Amino acid sequence: MSSRVNLLAPEVRMNPYPLYAELRRNAPVSQVDPGGLWAVARYADVLTVMKNPQLFSSEGIRRTYRPEWISDYPMADSMLVMDPPHHTRLRALVSRAFGTSVLTRLEPRVRELAQQVTAALPQDRSVDFVDEFSIRVPIAVLGDLVGIPPSLHARLKRWAEVMTQFTSVRPEDTELQERLRAAVADARAHFEEVVEERRRAPREDLVSDLLRAHVDGEALTPTDLMGFMFLLLIGGLETTVHLLSSCALKFQEDPALMARLRAEPALIPRFIDEMLRHSGPVHGVVRLVTDEVELGGVHVPQGARLLLLMASANRDEAHFPDPDRFDLDRPGPQNLPFGHGAHFCLGAQLARMESRLALEALLARFSRLTLGEEPARWNISLVMRGPTLLPLAAHTD
Repeated sequence: MSSRVNLLAPEVRMNPYPLYAELRRNAPVSQVDPGGLWAVARYADVLTVMKNPQLFSSEGIRRTYRPEWISDYPMADSMLVMDPPHHTRLRALVSRAFGTSVLTRLEPRVRELAQQVTAALPQDRSVDFVDEFSIRVPIAVLGDLVGIPPSLHARLKRWAEVMTQFTSVRPEDTELQERLRAAVADARAHFEEVVEERRRAPREDLVSDLLRAHVDGEALTPTDLMGFMFLLLIGGLETTVHLLSSCALKFQEDPALMARLRAEPALIPRFIDEMLRHSGPVHGVVRLVTDEVELGGVHVPQGARLLLLMASANRDEAHFPDPDRFDLDRPGPQNLPFGHGAHFCLGAQLARMESRLALEALLARFSRLTLGEEPARWNISLVMRGPTLLPLAAHTD
C-alpha cells in the first residue's frame, strides 16, 4: 500500500472489513492514520503481541490516557494500562467480586429486564434499536452494579458515549476535550459518592463486593477502585450495546437465520460466538513496543504504538476458513474478541449472559426485523465499532 490509510474515515467506519483484508494481504504491520499508529492486521501477529507483555506493554499506554488537556482520567489507573505483576494483583482483587456468584445473582434480574424491554418495543413501527433495545438491558445492569438509579441512566449513557471517543480526540478539538473533561468530572463525583455510601452501608452489589475484596490481606486502593469503575463504565456498557445492535442488524439482513434461532433458541450462544468473531464490537487494542522488534517481517522501532486490529484478526484467512462468511456451525467459542492471556476480559461472561437473555426475549416476541427509512450511523472510535443510530421495525408476522 503506497500511502497511509485513515481508519477513522467515514467510508471505513461504514465497512472496515475490505480495508482490513487489504492490510492482511499487503501491509500486515504498517503505519496508519490517525497519529501514525502501527496497525497489526493478522491473527498470528496479534496473538504474538498479546502473549508478550514485556515486549508489547499495556503499561506504556498509560500516556495515551494522560494527554496535556486532562491529567486525572481514571482509565489511566485501570487494569487496562497495567502489565504483570501490578495487573495480576489488581485482577486478583477484582476477580473475587466479579465471579460466578455475581452472575448467578444477576441472571434473574437480567432476564426480567430483557422481557420488559422487549415487551415495550412497538410493532410494525421503526424505532432506533440502539436506544429502544440494545442499551436498555446493559445500562440497567450496569446501573445496578455501580449504584446508578434509573433516573440517572441518561447521564450514564452520556458519560459512556463521550468517553469512548477518548482515543480519537485530536489536539485541536478543544470542544470535544471540554465535553470529555466535564463527563469525567461528573462521573467521578457520582462514583465517589456511591463508594462512600457503600462504605457506610454495604449492599448486595458489585461496589460493596469490591470494597470487601481482599487478597493476602490487601484491598483495593481508592485509585484502583475508581479506575475499575471507569473501566466497567466503558467495557461493561459500550461492548454489549454494540454487540446487541450488530445482532439486530444481522437479523434484519438474514431473516432465515432469525427464523432458525426462533425455532432453536439453544443455538443463541453459538450465534453470539460467531457474531463476536464476524462482527464483534472490539476493533482495536493499543500496546507500546518497549524495544525494537521484528513483527510480521517488519522492523518496528522502540516506542512505537501498536493498534492490534482484533476485528481483522478474527477474519484472518490463515486462521478461519472462508472468514467473511457468517457460519453458525463454525467451531467455537471464539475468545479472541475478549482479549487473550492476562488481559482476557473479566466481563466476558456477563456480556454473553446479557446478550443471550436479551436475544432470547427479542426472538420470543418478534419474527422479523426490517430497516427504517433513515440509514444507520456508526460511531467514531479506534477501539469500538457499532451503530449510534439503528432504525429498525419489529414485526410479529
